[in-house]
Parts: sequence; C-alpha cells; structure tokens
Amino acid sequence: MSTKNESTLDILRGVPTGVFINGGWRDAETNATFQVHDPATGQTIADVADATPADGLEALDASVAAQKGWAATAPRDRAELLRAAFDAVIARTDDFAALMTLEMGKPLAEARGEVAYGAEFLRWFSEETVRISGRYATAPDGKTRLLVHKRPVGPCLFITPWNFPLAMATRKIAPAIAAGCTMTIKPAKLTPLTTLLLAHVLDEVGLPPGVLNVLPTSNAEAVTGPLIADPRLRKLSFTGSTDIGKRLLADSAQSVLRTSMELGGNAPFVVFADADVDAAVAGAMTAKMRNMGEACTAANRFIVHRSLATEFATKLADTMAKLTLGPGNETGVEVGPLIDQQSRDKVHELVEDARRAGATVLTGGHQLDRDGYFYAPTVLFDVPEDARILREEVFGPVAPVITFEDEAEAIRLANDTEYGLVAYVFTRDTARTLRLSEELETGMLGINVGVVSNPAAPFGGVKQSGLGREGGIEGIEEYLDTRYVGISDPYS
Repeated sequence: MSTKNESTLDILRGVPTGVFINGGWRDAETNATFQVHDPATGQTIADVADATPADGLEALDASVAAQKGWAATAPRDRAELLRAAFDAVIARTDDFAALMTLEMGKPLAEARGEVAYGAEFLRWFSEETVRISGRYATAPDGKTRLLVHKRPVGPCLFITPWNFPLAMATRKIAPAIAAGCTMTIKPAKLTPLTTLLLAHVLDEVGLPPGVLNVLPTSNAEAVTGPLIADPRLRKLSFTGSTDIGKRLLADSAQSVLRTSMELGGNAPFVVFADADVDAAVAGAMTAKMRNMGEACTAANRFIVHRSLATEFATKLADTMAKLTLGPGNETGVEVGPLIDQQSRDKVHELVEDARRAGATVLTGGHQLDRDGYFYAPTVLFDVPEDARILREEVFGPVAPVITFEDEAEAIRLANDTEYGLVAYVFTRDTARTLRLSEELETGMLGINVGVVSNPAAPFGGVKQSGLGREGGIEGIEEYLDTRYVGISDPYS
C-alpha cells in the first residue's frame, strides 16, 4: 500500500528514480529497488532503482568512452554549461528545497539556503573553467625551455553523504566538469532523490552523454568496490565518515588512485573572556544547529572561559529551548528530525553517557514522543573531559559546554582530537586571533562567525578530517594533472 499523500506526490512529480548511465534513465539491471523514507514520519516516499555492480561497470564504460571528447571541449563551452546549470537550479529552488526537506528533514528555509549554496558551486566553477593555466619559462641553465600545463585527471568516482544532498554533489560535479573530467556519482541511499533531480537538470541544459552517470544503490561497497579496483578510474572523491574514508584510502592505494577525502569533524567553539556573550550565543546557534547539528562542520565542543561559562551556557540553553520542532515543511519550524532511528539512538546514547559522567542537562536531553526521528535541542554543562561526547562526532542538536582558565588551556582542549576540520573562536583580541590561526590544528577557522563554508574558499581539514580541498581556486586543482614538457633551446 502506498504511503504517499498528495503533497508528497506533487514534490516527487518529475523526479527520476532510475539509474542514469550514458545520458539515459533506466531501471537497475536486476529491476531491484530500495525505499527512501521521510524522517519526519518514517513513511516510504519513493522506490529507487538499486544499482548493481554490472550497472557500475556500465557507468564506468560510459565515463571512459566520453572522457577524450569531453576533455577536448572548449573551456568556454564547459563554462557556459555550468552557468546554465546554475540558472536552472536557481529557477527550481522551490522544487529542490521541498525535495530535500522531504527526504532529509531539514526545514524549508534551510533547504532553500542549501540550494543557494549548492548552486553557487556551479557558478563559481563556471568562472574558474576559463582560468586553468600553466607557464612557460627558461630553465636556470638557459639550455632548455620549461612548458607546464594542466590536463584533466580523467574518469572520477564520487561518493556523497546524505546530510547536504545538493551541495555535496555540486561541490564535486562542478569542478570536475570545469576541469574536463567525466564522472560517476554514488549518492547516499538515505537521500538519493536530490542528486537524481540534479542529474536531470544537468541533462536538460546539455551535458553530453557519459560525462555524468548516477548510481543510487543500497549496497555501496558492492557497486563502488569494482570501480575503485578498475585501472581506468583515475580519481575518487569521498565525503563521509573517517572510518569509511580510511577503508577507501586503503582500497585506492592498490592502484595509486588520486583521492580527495572530506571526513569527520569534532569542531571546537572557543569563547574567550573578552568575547561579546550575546554574539557568541548567536554564533553558537548557527554553528551548532545548522542541519539539526548533522554537519561535519557543526560545533561539537563548546570551550568557554570560566568567567563567562555560566552566562553563556544559560543563554544558549534558553535560546535552544525556544526552538520549534516539527516536520520541515510546516510553517515556523526551526528544527527538523534527525535522519533515522539509528542516528537518534546514537545521539541519546552520547547524552546519557555524559549525564552518567556528571554533566548537567540544562535543556533537552530526551527524544520526542511523536512520529519521526526528533531529538530535543540539548545543552550539557560541566561535561567531564573524558566523556564520549567530547571525543565522538555527535551529529545532532547537542551542545556540551566545558571551561578553561587561560589561552594555553583553550588551545590544548581545542586540539585534543584526532580531527581538524574547522574551529570557531569568539574574541575581540586581534593579536590572539593571529596566534590562534597558527596554533589551532584545523583546516578552517571562523573568527566571531558561526559559518565558514563558502564556494569561493577552500573547504577541507587536517589530521583525520581528510585530504585535499573543495571550493575556491584550490578546488579545481583536485581534478587536474600537472604536465611538464622540456624543450631544447630554440636558439642553440
């Protein structure tokens, strides 16, 4: 029996649910499907083609066949196609936002924000397409000329997460198109529909067959494993957990596959004694509650100077307690559900561990008794340093607060993690800002702001938060090989 109501059917109208290979939509090779659910209700919203290893190899065949012709396409033509895609996605903002809210749960206002952010990668890399450059120089000994130029890496495989289904796709697809690479993307099984709609839009604006192939599947390892082992594949870009990233790196090492890894985070949010407390609370809300806390950039550890800790924690708890929870498509909702039952159970497990260790729950700390996977926004105070919630990525609306006495201790606490994706600092001391930019072990640092992600800036981390950068002028380099040509002295 179908669980789709009329509103759901309206949102899904025109959204493909098959595999997309060589410019065409079709069922999976075995005609198998898997279900996609609405996390606000737990109900099934779509049956999507369940790609097989055979489908994967067919997608790679198409990608390889299209590579030479696509690499030879004029940069201006690739740029214009990306710009057309940007315009098309923006024109369908409401469609993409409603679809993301349905399959992922985020409130509509936030989903519209992701459309704007995700589309911007298409525009940014349309502008970078025509700026791929090299150099010509005389060798120091004067005997040869040095010619350096860039070439596309070649066929790519993208594995994207469920939490930002549009932005994580465009952040990989756009620079690959700009560089002249073909690609196959495996979207997350929890949220494949947004990527399928994006592929439909790219097809409509004229992306040639084989340049982009899409493989929704419930068995990622079975489908992507043979592709990673295939010597024709030249690049893997993955966004997801550090544990899975490590396994993919090990697999990729067998063929020395070029990789980009955007992995886990455990972001510190440091509030110094000279900070504006109200501004820090506002920044904390942004850094913590974006996407219900289901973001690798979410602030996970709130490290507050002892003189401000009670005031900060109390104001943060008061603000969190006033948030409106519910299905993301309802008016006034500020916090949607978590993605599934397993995720909600993990969040509650970490909260209970902190509570048993001695932390005080200032607000929240419980699951909601209603349909869907909702968890109350939570603030924990006086969290012991050995609590699991300070070590593990919570991926939910929970803010644990700990204190420090001086700058050295703040730096020690902030760096006390195997991760290093992003850090947030609130201070009015410019000299301290410069010191922290060098002392904190992080790929990105926000000063007096709760959001740092920007398509024009390089996104990525250090330590076990990953390898490579996405976005900015650095992002396209991940899809380019550097080639050097030595030429004999033309005057000899």
